[in-house]
Amino acid sequence: MKLTLEQFRSWEHKCVTLMGMSGVGKTRLSALLRDHNWFHFSGDYRIGTRYLDEPILDNIKQQAMQVPFLLDLLRSDSIYIRNNLTVDHLKPVSTFLGMVGDPECGGLPLREFKRRQNLHREAEIDTMRDVPFFIHKAQTLYGYRNFVNDVGGSLCELDEPGIIELLAEHTLILYISTTEEDEAQLIARAESAPKPLYYREAFLDEALAEYMSSHQLEFVAQIDPDEFARWVFPRLFHSRIPRYEAIAAQHGYTVSSTDIAKVETEADFLALLERVIVEQA
Repeated sequence: MKLTLEQFRSWEHKCVTLMGMSGVGKTRLSALLRDHNWFHFSGDYRIGTRYLDEPILDNIKQQAMQVPFLLDLLRSDSIYIRNNLTVDHLKPVSTFLGMVGDPECGGLPLREFKRRQNLHREAEIDTMRDVPFFIHKAQTLYGYRNFVNDVGGSLCELDEPGIIELLAEHTLILYISTTEEDEAQLIARAESAPKPLYYREAFLDEALAEYMSSHQLEFVAQIDPDEFARWVFPRLFHSRIPRYEAIAAQHGYTVSSTDIAKVETEADFLALLERVIVEQA
C-alpha cells in the first residue's frame, strides 16, 4: 500500500505488515505497539496454533512413543500432550520443521524434510490469507484501533500469486533492512546457535548439491545438520535481500534495522512511517 502523508495521517485504523529477516526487531516492535492499542498478529503463532497444530503434535507424540513408559500411557489415554505456543515462544514450530541430514545427529531424511517444508509453506500462505479477516476481527471483536502483521522471515520466498498483493491491499508493507553491522550479528548468531528455517525448494536443492560437492558427500544422510545450517544461513540471507527489496519497491517502504532499534514509543514509530512515506514517495 502506497499512501500520501495526508492519507496516512487520516487513516483511522492503521494496518502495517513488518517484513524482514528473523532478528531485525519485528516482534520487539510489535510487542511495543501491542501496549498502545495495536492488535499483534503473529504469523508464526497463527501457523503453529491453527495450521500446523496437528502435525506438530503428531511429531511430538512420535518422539514420546519411543519411550515404552509413555507409549503405554498415551495409548490408554492416561495422559495427553498439547502445545504451549505463545507469541514469544514458538519453538514447537521450528522443532517440527527440523533440519536435514544425518538421523543420528537429529537430522531428517530429505523426503520428510521437504514434506514438512511444504506443509509450512502452505500454512504460511493460509495465514497471510487470514490477515483481512483478523484486521476486521481485531477492530470489531477485540476493540483494537490499529493492526500490526508480524510476518515470518520466509514471506518473501512463498512465490504464491496474489499473497503480496493481498497484504498490500490491506496493509502498509514495511521492509526492515539490515545494516552491515546487524547483518554480521545475525549471521554470527545463526552460526553459534543454528536453527531450523524454511527454504524455497529450488534454493534448497542448489544449496545441498553445492554443500555435498564441496564436502565430498554422497548422501544427504551424511550431512551434519548443524554444520549445514551454519553454512547455508549466509547464502539464504543474501538470497532473500533482493526479494525483500523487490516487494518493498513495488508495494511498500524500507527502513533500516537501526531505525527500528531507535523506536521506543508508538509516536516514534508513527513519525518514522511519516518520514519514509515522504522520502520514498
